Order: sequence, then C-alpha cells, then structure tokens
Amino acid sequence: MRTVDLALYADALAGEAASLAARIERERGRLRQAAVERQARRELPAVVVERLAELGLLATRGDVEVLADLEEALDAVEALQAWVDGRLRRAAA
Repeated sequence: MRTVDLALYADALAGEAASLAARIERERGRLRQAAVERQARRELPAVVVERLAELGLLATRGDVEVLADLEEALDAVEALQAWVDGRLRRAAA
C-alpha cells in the first residue's frame, strides 16, 4: 500500500469524523433545547404554551437513539483512523 494512498485516505477519514462530530453536536443541542422547551411547557401558563405551539415553537425533538448511532459511527471511524495512522507510521519508519 502506498503512503500517498494512506495519507489521502486519512484526510478523507478526518473529514468524515468532523462531519459526524458536527452532527453529534447538533443532536445534543436539539436534546438540550427540547429539555428547555419541556420545562417551559410545565412552567408557563397553558394559554402561553398553546400560543407558542401555534407559532411552531416548543416543538424541538431530539433523539437519543440517533445520538447513540452517531456516536457509534464516530467511534468506528476513529478506530479506522487509528489503524490508518499506524500503517502510515510503519510506512514512514
């Protein structure tokens, strides 16, 4: 396997890992926002909650299963990155 090929693949994997990390952060943000909205629904008067719902607010949904899947995917990509990095180190030696 050529070192150049490994390096190019490592770059592609880094991009994939960054993309997954961003998706993970977005999903975590949705989960946090949904928690805030649930709290607001409990504490605000019903008429206010109803009006906010009509406006499309208080409707954020996060999904812990999606988050778990994304985290597992990132773990797998990171394992592959470690393997590629090990091959690159051996090739350089």
